[in-house]
Amino acid sequence: MPEAAGDPRAAPGRGVFEALGDPVRRRLLELLAGGERPAGALVGALQAETRISQPAVSQHLRVLRDAHLVTVRAEGTLRLYAVDDAGLDVVRAWLARFTEPFAQPLDALETELARGRRARRAATGRTGVGAGGEPSQDRAG
Repeated sequence: MPEAAGDPRAAPGRGVFEALGDPVRRRLLELLAGGERPAGALVGALQAETRISQPAVSQHLRVLRDAHLVTVRAEGTLRLYAVDDAGLDVVRAWLARFTEPFAQPLDALETELARGRRARRAATGRTGVGAGGEPSQDRAG
């Protein structure tokens, strides 16, 4: 049985990923990454890049608001939009499931690579003795 949008059993953050699935909404988030911006500035920026109407931009902003990816506040007649960290936290948590299993092995790999570099420096830093304690040949001449 499909889960309804308001169903409390629905996967948390599901709306976040559906909202991020649209390139216009992703672009709106990119525009807001630099900080809070008025709706008119967002409309203008998108219209400079593509043919989109003001009502279409408003609809995209509403979807982002409903997904908790942006916040809006009124200041006089302006509507100021900003990135909402609550929605981004859902994305970060989801992505962490894929990165955390690799964190420890990658740290161990980095340690081993550093040990190898130190061993090579120590081996090349010795004069007169090569590998196995045998005299090394002077390549300079």
